[in-house]
Amino acid sequence: MSESHHTKVLIIGSGAAGYTAAVYAARANLQPILVRGLQPGGQLTITTDVENYPGFADPVQGPWLMEQMYAQAKNVGTAMFDDTIVSVDLSKRPFVAVGDGGVTYTGDTLVIATGASARWLGLAGEQKFMGFGVSACATCDGFFYREKPIAVIGGGNTAVEEALFLTNFASKVTLIHRRDALRAEKIMQDRLFKHPKIDVMWDSVLDDVIGTEQPLGVTAARVRNIKSGEITDLPVDGIFVAIGHDPNTKLFSGQIDLDAEGYILTKAGTTQTNIAGVFAAGDVQDKIYRQAVTAAGTGCMSALEAEHFLANLEARQEAAA
Repeated sequence: MSESHHTKVLIIGSGAAGYTAAVYAARANLQPILVRGLQPGGQLTITTDVENYPGFADPVQGPWLMEQMYAQAKNVGTAMFDDTIVSVDLSKRPFVAVGDGGVTYTGDTLVIATGASARWLGLAGEQKFMGFGVSACATCDGFFYREKPIAVIGGGNTAVEEALFLTNFASKVTLIHRRDALRAEKIMQDRLFKHPKIDVMWDSVLDDVIGTEQPLGVTAARVRNIKSGEITDLPVDGIFVAIGHDPNTKLFSGQIDLDAEGYILTKAGTTQTNIAGVFAAGDVQDKIYRQAVTAAGTGCMSALEAEHFLANLEARQEAAA
């Protein structure tokens, strides 16, 4: 017979949202189970200096911050499992999740905190310098490029928003786009074209990332013009890949309401999904802010809402008895 575990609150995902949900659920004596997934700690584990998470006067390392959240959630009573969920059944309660080794997890409530993954170009240099000059989050890392030249890759709303935001810090921003026209909204394009700090390289793609070994850091973006084939090494200190994010929701497709981009839909002002007892927190349902602190906030909300749901369920059962 396969191994199984039951809990009042089952949490799938281990970024800031999942760990915070676990802390609040454990402190409510709900004895939560958290299944950590393929990337324990989430996107912060590929971030170096974190300056915008409240409570730290000096920058902290993203992996260290996630280790602390893990330890905190565990110390207050969360049962942690290093497993990857491969299937779920949300059609009845308790909800069922099955790990890739066949272990079954059931929960009277479920918190989905599987996050989102930044889209990358798949370049070797991109992976090598990730966190050391290559980033997918201008809000997280723009501050580190004060008075330095940077490049932004992309042509949609995300790329234009990030390019405009980065002008608050950078000496110059070069937007690199593979087409001869942007896909971003017209009003945003107008702002971009009028900005004195922004240049655009049309019909161009990032071919590779150039940098130094000691210290590890970016020195240039190798750019290829797709029409002429010309290669240009553009001197920059940072490269921001802004070609979008993909929410990690394939597991739940067809079982829960998603928007057109695959993000889980939640009721306004809550983390409640269309399924009673199922909650979604963090980047899996937030395509606007995508910050550790907002993920932690919705993680807290999901645990409080799960506690409230369970209390009401218990009261109804007692009244019916």
